[in-house]
Amino acid sequence: MKAKDIEDVMQLWLYTNLKAHAFIPEYYWYENFNEVKSALSEAEIYVADQNKKVIGFIGLIDNYIAGIFVSEHMQLHGIGKQLLSIAKKRHPVLQLHVYKKNLKAIGFYQKQDFKIIKSEIDTHTGEEELFMEWKNRPF
Repeated sequence: MKAKDIEDVMQLWLYTNLKAHAFIPEYYWYENFNEVKSALSEAEIYVADQNKKVIGFIGLIDNYIAGIFVSEHMQLHGIGKQLLSIAKKRHPVLQLHVYKKNLKAIGFYQKQDFKIIKSEIDTHTGEEELFMEWKNRPF
């Protein structure tokens, strides 16, 4: 990824988290910004762009989805599904955590055949989150 792409990815990460997680204090996302930026070099990242502008990305660490982020104006256009499809082709099992209050994301993952495995508390935020999993089921 180019330096500009990293900056665009991080701005999308920050903006999307602030919008989707209004129930978590904003400072949490700002405090974690640099740590997440550093972790990008260790992650498997797939970027969706339009006219050379980042409109979405998915970040994975092994079979764990650290997050899928799509620009607000591009949501509901299949970008997240396309990004997830790339990950599904490369990994027979995918896992993730999603905050229980993020109903939009939970609905998206369930439509993509993710199953809720368990509920737990995120020790960093005190919020309840769901651990979800997708497995490639051969026909």
